[in-house]
Amino acid sequence: MTGFINDVPLYLAGLSTTITVSFCGMVIAITLGVVLAAALPSRFRPLSLAVRAHVEFARVAPLALVLFLLYYGGPQFGLLLSPYVAGIVGLGVYGAGPFAEIFRAGLNAVPKGEREAGEMLGLSQQQCFLYIELPQALRLTPPPCVGQAIALLKESAVLSVITLGELTKVAGTISSITFAVVTPYLTIALLYWALVELLSRLGRALERRLAVKGS
Repeated sequence: MTGFINDVPLYLAGLSTTITVSFCGMVIAITLGVVLAAALPSRFRPLSLAVRAHVEFARVAPLALVLFLLYYGGPQFGLLLSPYVAGIVGLGVYGAGPFAEIFRAGLNAVPKGEREAGEMLGLSQQQCFLYIELPQALRLTPPPCVGQAIALLKESAVLSVITLGELTKVAGTISSITFAVVTPYLTIALLYWALVELLSRLGRALERRLAVKGS
């Protein structure tokens, strides 16, 4: 028990890193996902093809591959990133693909008459997107967005491959020092469970709030 108490600061440091990197990565993924979703139906074919390639790459490539390319391959092209920054950027770029598909589906669900009505009122295409289509799409997508956010949180466990001191890396370090396996990994499993439960509850609260606003 004393050994576990002594390890608490390490667990807290790993938890803090996991939360911070995952949250920042989610913000980038959601923001970039909206941009990609808006660009997917572009009539400028090179742009739409580039966006589709990004989405497909994120769908088939494992996160570990993206992290290796950024952290270990980046220096060959003059891109020097710390493990912390590489983790955030990797999660953001990797998660943007699935979020783009989610928002694309949400935008497609908005009746086309809404845009046409906005254009008749003199709104530009950009204004129609920002003030009519996007708000409605966001109200339709909280459940899949929460699911994707939870998936990204769990994917953050592989950030240890670039030496980032998140929960999995901390568990490995404690295990190598104490030669205990069950306690460190069971502890981080419980911490991940708590984080997933928190995200799920926040998602349900957001759904209820958007439902009240939409009614």
